[in-house]
Amino acid sequence: MAAPRPQPARLSGIMVPAPIQDLEALRALTALFKEQRNRETAPRTIFQRVLDILKRSSLTVELACRDPTQVEHLASSLQLITECFRCLRNACIECSVNQNAIRNLDTIGVAVDLILLFRELRVEQDALLTAFRCGLQFLGNIASRNEDSQSIVWVHAFPELFMSCLNHPDKKIVAYCSMILFTSLNAERMKELEENLNIAINVIEAHQKQPESEWPFLIITDHFLKNPELVQAMYAKLSHQERVTLLDLMIAKLVSDEQLTKDEISVFLHHAELIASSFVDQCRSVLKLTSEQHAEDEEVLATIRLLDVLCEMAANTELLGCLQAFPGLLEGVIDLLRVIHVTGNNTTNIFSTSGCVRAEGDVSNMAEGFKSHLIRLIGNLCYKNKDNQDKVNELDGIPLILDSCSIDDSNPFLTQWVVYAIRNLTEDNSQNQDLIAKLEDQGLADASLLKKMGFEVEKRGEKLILKSTCDPPPHD
Repeated sequence: MAAPRPQPARLSGIMVPAPIQDLEALRALTALFKEQRNRETAPRTIFQRVLDILKRSSLTVELACRDPTQVEHLASSLQLITECFRCLRNACIECSVNQNAIRNLDTIGVAVDLILLFRELRVEQDALLTAFRCGLQFLGNIASRNEDSQSIVWVHAFPELFMSCLNHPDKKIVAYCSMILFTSLNAERMKELEENLNIAINVIEAHQKQPESEWPFLIITDHFLKNPELVQAMYAKLSHQERVTLLDLMIAKLVSDEQLTKDEISVFLHHAELIASSFVDQCRSVLKLTSEQHAEDEEVLATIRLLDVLCEMAANTELLGCLQAFPGLLEGVIDLLRVIHVTGNNTTNIFSTSGCVRAEGDVSNMAEGFKSHLIRLIGNLCYKNKDNQDKVNELDGIPLILDSCSIDDSNPFLTQWVVYAIRNLTEDNSQNQDLIAKLEDQGLADASLLKKMGFEVEKRGEKLILKSTCDPPPHD
């Protein structure tokens, strides 16, 4: 396929400047490359000609960066650059032969250098943005399903291009840059990312600002969450708001219809240790909510979300054992439940009543389910684990859990998790069964409440027996 090369046109006897001839030829090529058959039959010489035009136009951009007075001459060059990128972008669609030919001309290096120059220009926004976007689309297309091209893109683009584009105010530029990063990442390059954590953090910020954008989401779920070393290093540097964003994506992965694979379980065991450790260290930050001036504290939001993640992790049998054995976790949860329960009873604050769902939105809604999830987590940590069952007894956790339900028995969500926790605490544990029976006999446990939970106390001679009146609930 020969490149169309229109003859110089004449308007009123005046020769049209050469750049317009180039622009028309490029537009014709761009249209032709929309067809697969034209892409597959394109002669390699065409791409050298396109690259020559791109290089000539780049010189004008370089000059404008050095001398702002030259900016006024950029309009035609930006048009040409945009059409060069469109032409090359289309030529690379599902055509490895063209990808290789264009790459071997060092077009990738020229494109990246030019895109980096765009950040220095102060020109009419629309023309510049169009060229910028098309350049990134070209890089994304040449790297698509082509490991050799991905390698060259990474060499030229990392880290400066990603640092420059991931925080760009234009949403499309952020999305296209994210596409390039997602396409180029592999296990080896993830190690380089660990040494440039600002790029990883910028991806979190991009998802936070554009949750509807596919590429930042995929980078985090398909790359970051599969690398526990990166997540641990990054988590320490994230803002509390950014941590909430990352934790939300962990929850999405855990509750997905697709079960975690064996490799993902191995990774999430590391994540579980990080989440449990972080919760133990900062769980008392939620007590700030007892003071109105801290009603929008971002650290509190992150802590609440840590508990949400722990609950979902503990609902996974393969992750549960790690959390059941984590030092200080069960003790910390019981201690926090006790403090929240006491402050909720003694003063009027956000913990005076408990809500019914995992929190979405503002902090007051998020706090409503916090006590419920503390009790849910206790129940999971005691599931078929006698050591933890006994530990809750030793820490006077059983009366605390029962009292939490009696105080707020209008909340079915809280009652549900109290029932679940009590059943897990008493399963094959006669000591805990005896304790609850004695509490009922002493009037410290409401008999009607126990009945709601599916229990009744029966007296056999001098001994009190706690009996279940329904089947035990499954692990959750």
